[in-house]
Amino acid sequence: MSKLKTIINELEEHIPFTASASLIAIIIVALIFYFNQNFLLEISKSFETFHGLHIFASAIVSTGIFYKYKKKIFSAILVGILSSIIIGSLSDVILPYAGSLVLGLKPEFHLPIIENFLIIFGAGLIGCIFGLLTGLTKLPHFLHIFLSTVASLFYIIQYSTFTLISFIGIFFVLFIAVIIPCCTSDIVLPILFLRGKHKH
Repeated sequence: MSKLKTIINELEEHIPFTASASLIAIIIVALIFYFNQNFLLEISKSFETFHGLHIFASAIVSTGIFYKYKKKIFSAILVGILSSIIIGSLSDVILPYAGSLVLGLKPEFHLPIIENFLIIFGAGLIGCIFGLLTGLTKLPHFLHIFLSTVASLFYIIQYSTFTLISFIGIFFVLFIAVIIPCCTSDIVLPILFLRGKHKH
């Protein structure tokens, strides 16, 4: 089976997980917002928390997979930090920001890796160390997607003119914002650059 066909098959299998995780995250946040009007005032810390958790989880997987095939600690940590922060910023901030612009939500741009460098870098570094020590490469895809979706959703709510009606459009924004970077990091890159099978 060619690499392209393998990638397509894997993506087709993971799309249902991405969609369900995104939908569940949206429903949970919508319910909390409906019953707690002060939720928007508290959303900032929630975004930072979930973004940090996403970076941490991504670093574990990226570092673990790299080190599994190439036993170089420094290179594994470098790859883990760069991939988790770059892809995490793409899925949690950049794509949600672009989607919010398209939906006319007038978002503000905030990039945690610049505004809170030590926290985000620290989350990535700790994730890398955890990945090296445990060799953990099979974090549930649903959990990974859920963390990214919640972080992306909280970013949109915090930094844009958000309304409940916006949830319909936001679902599609989140689906694209999550599936492109997260599935790229979990599926596409390992298949393209690592020899041997990547079991997800």
